[in-house]
Amino acid sequence: MYILGISSFYHDSAACLIKDNEIIAAAQEERFTRIKNDSSFPKNSIKYCVKEAKIEPNEILNVVFYEKPFLKFERLLETYLAFAPKGFKSFLNSMPLWLKDKLFQKNIIINELQNLFGSSIDWREKLLFSQHHLSHAASAFYPSPFDRAAILSIDGVGEWSTTTLSIGCGNEIKILQEIKFPHSLGLLYSAFTYHIGFKVNSGEYKLMGLAPYGEPIYIDKIKDNLIKIADDGSFQINIDYFDFATGLKMTNEKFDRLFECKRRAPETNIEKKHMDMAASIQKVTEEIVLKLLRNISQKTKEKNLCMAGGVALNCVVNGMIYKEKLFENIWIQPASGDSGAALGAALSVFYLNYLKKRKTLSNTDSMKGSLLGPNFNNDDIKSELDFLKAKYFFLKKEDLIDFVVKEIISEKAIGWMQGKMEFGPRALGNRSIIADPRSPTMQKKLNLKIKKRESFRPFAPSILLEDAKEWFEFNFESPYMMFVADLDQSKKIDRNFEENNISGFEKLNSNNSLIPSVTHVDFSSRLQTVDKKTNKLFYELLSKFKKETGFPILINTSFNMRGEPIVCSPTDAFKCFINTDLDILVIGNYILKKEDQDQKLKHELFEKYELD
Repeated sequence: MYILGISSFYHDSAACLIKDNEIIAAAQEERFTRIKNDSSFPKNSIKYCVKEAKIEPNEILNVVFYEKPFLKFERLLETYLAFAPKGFKSFLNSMPLWLKDKLFQKNIIINELQNLFGSSIDWREKLLFSQHHLSHAASAFYPSPFDRAAILSIDGVGEWSTTTLSIGCGNEIKILQEIKFPHSLGLLYSAFTYHIGFKVNSGEYKLMGLAPYGEPIYIDKIKDNLIKIADDGSFQINIDYFDFATGLKMTNEKFDRLFECKRRAPETNIEKKHMDMAASIQKVTEEIVLKLLRNISQKTKEKNLCMAGGVALNCVVNGMIYKEKLFENIWIQPASGDSGAALGAALSVFYLNYLKKRKTLSNTDSMKGSLLGPNFNNDDIKSELDFLKAKYFFLKKEDLIDFVVKEIISEKAIGWMQGKMEFGPRALGNRSIIADPRSPTMQKKLNLKIKKRESFRPFAPSILLEDAKEWFEFNFESPYMMFVADLDQSKKIDRNFEENNISGFEKLNSNNSLIPSVTHVDFSSRLQTVDKKTNKLFYELLSKFKKETGFPILINTSFNMRGEPIVCSPTDAFKCFINTDLDILVIGNYILKKEDQDQKLKHELFEKYELD
C-alpha cells in the first residue's frame, strides 16, 4: 500500500511516500528548485519519491494533502468579519487569490498530478485531505518509538488550531485540548521576529540565537500587555498590538509604542534593545510551553512526549523540557514544520482511515535518521563534476577519512556531501560544512568569510553518542539536532561578563570553552549525537578525529548559500564551493581543493551569490 503525502501553497512544500508503515522517501521542494521555502506544488519532490520507490504512479493508493482548504477559508472569512472594517485592504488583496486558486485546491492538485503522470489515472478518487494539526501530530507520534505518548503540536496556525494537546495510543490519536486562532504562540514569536528585522517563517531561529546576548527585561511588559497566560499554559493574545489577523504586517504602531522603537530595517545594526526583546520573548515562550506540558503530564500521566509544529524547532525550549524531566522520553519530528506535515498526512490516512495496526521499532524511530532524500553514487558525481570542468581526485574510504581529518586539524573548512539528503531544516552530516570546534577563530571565519551571515549566529557540534554525557549536561540522544544543552562544567573556561562589564556582541570576543566555535555565549550548544547505526561514515569521521585529537566533536553547519536551501546535488555543492571561501569539497569519494580549481568558473558558470 503506497500513500503519497504532500504539503504546499503556503511555505516549505514537500512530498513523502510511504509503503505501509515504512517511510520510503521524503524531500522538500526547495532543494530541487533552489528557491528557499518554496511554496509551489512539490512536483519535483513527488517525482523523486516515485522514482526512489521504483513504482508506477498508478500503484499509489492515495494522495493526501496536509490540511483542509475550506476550513482555512472559513477561518479567513470569519476573522475578517469579526474585525471589520479593520483589515479591509488585506481582505481585498487576499480574496481574489482565494477565489481564483486557493479555494479550489482540489482541482489544482488534480491538474498538477495529471500534468506529472497523465490523465489516465483517476486522481480525484485517490485524493484525500487531512487536518493541519492532525498531520503535525501524526508526523510526531507515528514515526516515534513509543506505543503511547502525549503529543504537543504547536505552530503559527493551521485551519483554526494553533496549539493542540493529544494522546497517541497504538494507531489512534485523540485530541484533548486545542487553542484556536488568533491566539497563537507561533505567531507571537514570529511577530517579534518581524519587529527585530528578520524574515517571518525562516528567521525565527535567528531570534533564538540572538536571545542569549540580551537580558529578559521585557517579560512583564509582554505578559501585562500582549498575552495572558493561565496556570495550565493556555493563553490569549491581545490582538490590539498585532496586524497578523487582518493586516499586511505582523505588528502595528501600538506595538512600536509599547517597546519605544519601530521595526528594525533588515540588515541594519542590531541594538541592545533588540537583544533584550529576543531574550524576553524566548523566556515567555519557554514558560508557556512548560506550563502546557506540566498540565498534560499531570492529566494523562504519560511517560513519553512527542512534538511537532514550527515551535517544536525551538531547540532552547526543547532543552528546557529535557531539564524539567516532565517526561522520561521525548521524541521530536526532525521536519517539524509544514514539510513534515506531508509525512503526517500520509501516516494519518494509513492508520486512521485504514485502521492498520501499528508496530513500533525497538528503541528507535522509523525516520531512518531523516536521511530520506536523493543520493548520488560515484558515477553520478563524476559525471556532474566533469561537466562542470572541476578538478578532483579519488580516494578510498579509509584514505578519504584520514585526509579529511588531517585537513580539519589544519583548520580547513570543508564542504561535506555524502549519501542521502536530509529531510527537514537541519544538516545532519550528509549535506554539511564541517570544521574544527577547538579553533578560537573558526566561528568567526565560518560566519563572516564562508556563510557571510550575522556574526552572532552559533554553530552546532556533532558528537559521538557515547561521549555526549562527558561533554554536555545531557544524558539523552539528539540525532536530529533538536535540543540545546549546557556544556559540562569541566569543559568551560570561567568568565564573568558582568564583572568585566562585557555585554551584547562584545561577548563574541571572549573564548568560553575548550570547544569555543560550538559554544554559545551562555555556555550552551545545539548538539547532534551521532551513532554508527544511523550514519556510519560520519560516525567513522568523528571517531578518527577523536583518535587524532582526543575530541569527539566537529562543527556541523548546513551546506548552503545565503538565500538558498541546503545543497542537494553535486552541482549545487560545487556552486557553493566555488563561490565561497570553503577550502575543500568532498562529494562521495571525490576530493576537490580550492587552489586546484579554475577561478574563472566562479564567473563563467554561476552568478555571484552571498551566503546564508
